[in-house]
Amino acid sequence: MKRTLFTLAAALLVSGAPTIASAQVAFNAGVVTDYRYRGISQTRLKPAVQAGIDYAAGAFYVGAWASSIKWIKDGGGDSDIEVDLYGGYKGELTKGLTYDVGGLYYLYPSNSLSPSANTFEVYGALTYGPVTAKYSMSTTNLFGVADSKRSGYFDLSGTFDVAGFAVTPHIGHQAVKNNSAASYTDYSITISKEVATGLVVSLAAVDTDIKVLAPNGKDLGKAGLVLGLKYNF
Repeated sequence: MKRTLFTLAAALLVSGAPTIASAQVAFNAGVVTDYRYRGISQTRLKPAVQAGIDYAAGAFYVGAWASSIKWIKDGGGDSDIEVDLYGGYKGELTKGLTYDVGGLYYLYPSNSLSPSANTFEVYGALTYGPVTAKYSMSTTNLFGVADSKRSGYFDLSGTFDVAGFAVTPHIGHQAVKNNSAASYTDYSITISKEVATGLVVSLAAVDTDIKVLAPNGKDLGKAGLVLGLKYNF
């Protein structure tokens, strides 16, 4: 799946109109006090180290991002890292209305779970002004849940400038195919600010309407605050 994604992305980049001169590469690295994904802690409510790289050529883009995690080991596997590989295409439908379509592969090296936690999703998003609506659908089982192909996640978010701070409210709903008990809704609001060139500080309030218990009894979906520090270069 990983090779397929990057082979496709490379072919599109070679055949498309953008030239090498228009290409851009960006890097990022950071730490968070808790890695929350779709509202649920991936690190047993503990800190995570994260880093990524993005490459864009005109409207085409590919990238990779990684984070430390704990949930695979909690589930009996042996992976302590998540690697996300993605690629897509962005464009404008009409003035002010843009779209973004692509695919994302969540890779958990040597996760040894059955079904495998490795997951591939396709996604599509529309953005108008500060508001974005996005739908993601898995073409594989979803993060190791059996018989969950074609699970979908819909989220709505916006980014607003308030007194020099970026304020981002968010709501999302994860529907797990053939497993309604695992379906849930998550909510968050994030406040962030660039305090120095490339250095962004953020604070997020996160909550869900589901209880997910770790082996140590902690609820991974409970309400909490997440502090983040990220450097873009």
